[in-house]
Amino acid sequence: MKRYRTRRLNVTLLALTTAGALLLTGCGGSGSSDSGSHSADSANKGGGDSRNGFPAPEYNGDDRHDDDQDDNSRDFAPEPDLLSTFALDVDTASYGYARRTLAEGRLPDPATVRPEEFVNSFRQDYDRPDGNGFSVTVDGARTDREDWSLVRVGLATRPASDPGERPPAALTFVIDISGSMAEPGRLDLAKDSLGVMTNRLRDDDSVAIVTFSDEAETVLPMTRVNDNRAEIHDAIDTLEPTDSTNLGAGMERGYETAVEGLRKGATNRVVLVSDALANTGDTDADTILERISTERREHGITLFGVGVGSDYGDALMERLADKGDGHTVYVSDEDDAHEVFSRQLPQNIDLTARDAKAQVAFDPETVREFRLVGYDNRQVADEDFRDDSVDGGEIGPGHTVTALYAVRTEPGTEGHLATASVRWLDPKSRVPHEESGHLETGSLQDSVWNASPRFQVTATAAYFADALRLGDDRRPSLPGATRLPELADRADELAATTEDSAVRHLATAIHQATNLTPID
Repeated sequence: MKRYRTRRLNVTLLALTTAGALLLTGCGGSGSSDSGSHSADSANKGGGDSRNGFPAPEYNGDDRHDDDQDDNSRDFAPEPDLLSTFALDVDTASYGYARRTLAEGRLPDPATVRPEEFVNSFRQDYDRPDGNGFSVTVDGARTDREDWSLVRVGLATRPASDPGERPPAALTFVIDISGSMAEPGRLDLAKDSLGVMTNRLRDDDSVAIVTFSDEAETVLPMTRVNDNRAEIHDAIDTLEPTDSTNLGAGMERGYETAVEGLRKGATNRVVLVSDALANTGDTDADTILERISTERREHGITLFGVGVGSDYGDALMERLADKGDGHTVYVSDEDDAHEVFSRQLPQNIDLTARDAKAQVAFDPETVREFRLVGYDNRQVADEDFRDDSVDGGEIGPGHTVTALYAVRTEPGTEGHLATASVRWLDPKSRVPHEESGHLETGSLQDSVWNASPRFQVTATAAYFADALRLGDDRRPSLPGATRLPELADRADELAATTEDSAVRHLATAIHQATNLTPID
């Protein structure tokens, strides 16, 4: 499949939208979750100038612009309904929790299914940049629904460097030791995984441990790993489940401990390990975040959330991560835990981009309507794309971020389809950068199932999430969606083609869902 990749933006700043532009959602126009798509009709009313092949949103490295520049560039800007803007997200917890729920013979609550976290759980085939920042890949394929296609926007960071090349880390582990953590596969799994990770940290890394039940306690202040591994292991071994879950107290003490042990030139991060079933003290994510706002904003301390347990406070953990400059994963067994603590967490110690946002501009000459699949809680106002005070996502090396769009094209039209741009701040200098890529209608593959194997995996994961969300009738089904038995067969074929164990696990989950009613 022909794909259009990275292009650096180097000309004048494009005026995006007026201050009253609508905040796009992944499931509806005009900010409503009932519609399911964004229409280009308003962009085509009244004749006006031809917009076929309009350029990428333009950027000259300077956020300053005057009214004359706005007036001159507005002719090249798509209408608000043809822009989609969101903060980047690499969470995968929703998919991990769904897999566990299905393995236990239950369908996940549709409210816990976030399609972007299903899609972002799988390895992709995007080119990677040499340095910090992103490459941009845009490709697509037609579905069997007339005039509808799936368009994939892929963003990739540089490969993870050798562990010896990253900055040192100052990690504050905030561990839930409430009574609910006594269940097998919760605290015991966390302790084992922390022990393995401690052995893999560098001598110049630092670790602190905070526990919480009805109250919070600093078990180990920030301690250089160096000759203190035995002391760290001893602190881990003392962890035992006790009383209720005062997550707010744990987070507050955790961030205080992180600030006390703050290391200049290091990556300072709080790692929350919990089932997120808060039942004492502050139980609201926004209230908890307000208590730690100073530490989070002034010191740039990021959050890595690790969810555990068959009963899991998914909404609370996701909210904490989204608003706490971090992301979440879910751990269901020993293999997951070792993957997270031995590979993903060390990989996420480093950062390649801060406050990263993406904006996709669809061409009104070729696109009638579109829908972003997922990212419901990550939407950003279109005019805030270049407002660097607006939170985006914090992304580390070795990551890919995928956004999938259902796009309805104008019948019989050809030419430019969409331009995708990503903006981020350098993690050290905080200087903004942008990259973009574009897609033409002629580059759409004739069928989703004739596209590259990794594109097919992306579509399969999205269709699976879509099926699991059918209990939520606010969203129309994705174009080209198939019945679950057929989707399971597709996943089996992809597992064999890719020889990827993660795809095999996806196939297993789809088969499990197929056997549960009333999913199909």
